[in-house]
Amino acid sequence: MPFIDLPDRIPGIRAQAREPRSWYRITNSAADEAEVMLYDEVGGWLGATADDFINDLRGITASNILLRVNSPGGQVYEGIAIANALRAHPASVTVQVDGIAASIASVIAMAGDRVRMMPNAMLMLHDASGLTVGNAADHRETAELLDKISGNIADAYAARAGGTRDEWRQVMVQETWYTAEEAVAAGLADEVVPTPKRGGDAPEMNQQFDLTAYGYTGPRQPEPQVEAEQSTTLTINIGAALGDDFAEELRALVRKQVADRTATPPVEDTTPVEPVAEAAPIEPAPEPAVPEPEAPAAEPEDPWADMVAHLTKDEPDTWSVLVSNLTTTTASSSAATEA
Repeated sequence: MPFIDLPDRIPGIRAQAREPRSWYRITNSAADEAEVMLYDEVGGWLGATADDFINDLRGITASNILLRVNSPGGQVYEGIAIANALRAHPASVTVQVDGIAASIASVIAMAGDRVRMMPNAMLMLHDASGLTVGNAADHRETAELLDKISGNIADAYAARAGGTRDEWRQVMVQETWYTAEEAVAAGLADEVVPTPKRGGDAPEMNQQFDLTAYGYTGPRQPEPQVEAEQSTTLTINIGAALGDDFAEELRALVRKQVADRTATPPVEDTTPVEPVAEAAPIEPAPEPAVPEPEAPAAEPEDPWADMVAHLTKDEPDTWSVLVSNLTTTTASSSAATEA
């Protein structure tokens, strides 16, 4: 929203110009109830007033009004005019503080026939404040007026919660903040609304995404258990299908695996073992005797060979016989000489 800068002779100050806008909304949420949302400042500087609000309020014909408040406050006289218009309306007015009802907005909340606080909502009460431009007399006059206005506001709290004007002025001077529970304990509200659950009927506060466009139809429900009316047993004759020998081998293999799984594991023997004396070396066995080759068979006798055998024998050499004694002596003499 735009701001208008003031002349340089007032440095650091600028005025806020409001664009036309709706600072409240009135809708018929049911045939017998109208909903009024006050979600902004009350009144406005150089702008909106309570005129439109009160004119629209007169047009409500429902028997119940739900005034939902989330406002930081605003102009005192605008708030007092709205509070008085709510008190004068023939409908039953329920004020629901959704977030904060501070300053003059808390005075408007006191105009309800019933006041309820939403979880974590708050009320804030303080003295009236204003701006004065003038001499000392002007400032003193404004101070007296502010005290009178604050006392007037304290009466609104006392009318609902009890107590005196002075007691509530002390609360306002200290600028007191009330939680939802503290507001009920002080008498400024009647109840704290439980935390709303998802899917409630509060407009614009419990919107949910429509996921059906993405094929989502909600949490998957467990499928019902259907008992079979009739059970079927399938029996196979392995021996006839694969042969008796193969079937017997298969049964033996299965029995062995079952026995291995169920067998008790052997217990480890921890008894010490005595040393064993070394055995004498074993002599190798004698090799078997190799049989001698058989002598060749004698050739059969040849009569012709016997008859001519003397013809093939060498006859002694006559010369050799004559000189044999000489060669023998010479050898002997040589042997003796060398000795």
